[in-house]
Amino acid sequence: MRNFLPALVALLGLLAASPANATSMGMASLPADDAGGPVTLLFPTVDTARPVQRGSFELLLAPDARPAPALSNGRLIAISHGSGGGPWPQVTLAQALVDAGFTVVLPFHRGDSWLDPSQPGPASWKLRPAEISHAIDRVAADPRFAGLKLDRVGAYGMSAGGHTMLSLAGGAWSPERFRAHCEQHIADDFNACVGLATRLTGGALDGLKQWVAQRVLNWKFGGDAAPQTHDDPRIAAIVAGVPVAADFDLATLTHPRVPLGLITADADRWLLPRLHSGPLRAACQDCELIADLHGAGHGALLAPPPRPEALGALERELIGDPPGFDRAAATLQWVQPTVAFFRRHLLPAD
Repeated sequence: MRNFLPALVALLGLLAASPANATSMGMASLPADDAGGPVTLLFPTVDTARPVQRGSFELLLAPDARPAPALSNGRLIAISHGSGGGPWPQVTLAQALVDAGFTVVLPFHRGDSWLDPSQPGPASWKLRPAEISHAIDRVAADPRFAGLKLDRVGAYGMSAGGHTMLSLAGGAWSPERFRAHCEQHIADDFNACVGLATRLTGGALDGLKQWVAQRVLNWKFGGDAAPQTHDDPRIAAIVAGVPVAADFDLATLTHPRVPLGLITADADRWLLPRLHSGPLRAACQDCELIADLHGAGHGALLAPPPRPEALGALERELIGDPPGFDRAAATLQWVQPTVAFFRRHLLPAD
């Protein structure tokens, strides 16, 4: 990722709807501990924001700011990043949540972040839901945020983070289900099964690539059929964006344990809707469709993307914006409706 401040400022300008949007976004950081990676907190503050460099991202933040209880609505939203990600690609949504008075907590997931990309896929997916719970615990233990009411917390995630959300909503999955899905759909869902290691090109080597990939998947995940579940009763409203969904027992998501909102993208080339979000939408009788973004690719829910030349060719294909996609218009279609979803389910009725 590379600097995107001009595009971000333009998008946040489109989202501005009231004087509350002048709220600065404060930031605090908690170091990794034995149960999880580093944690970032974003929150309303009266301290002045300034351009801040975080890795290759330039952001408008007030680092080490003081939380402003008078600007807070008292509620926390936990955000689970996508595979190989971190907190900053979620900053467009985070800013809108902070503007609405929410505090946001974003943990780095072990084994599947840009700090630690060692174990993407099911190995990390087993850890992620508990890491969200642990991040909430860390907020609860921090005296700076003693005013938050943590009996009703919201949670959002996209892609692998969306998989985390489906687990938190009551869904059960297993590595064996992931292996079996890939065995059945290895050609159609190749990059969902193998990541960015390689691609199918339509050439003579495609058959060999599929054979090798399936042998590795069988070796790593075959027979690991124990249902993976996680329950945190504090989490009371969940939004899953373009989630990895093909390895879930969809019967466990027919009636999620809490309100579950979905955001989908019909031009997603990494997690094909007909294999992931489509079956989920058909099975989930109680889900709320927050947005189905027409013409949007897998990366539509990330903060404005870096320059195309900063991405590899496969990354550009899988997360880049398809030709003709209007990112600013799409952002308006999902960010504020997501904020409204959390307000409706977490805040007292006016």
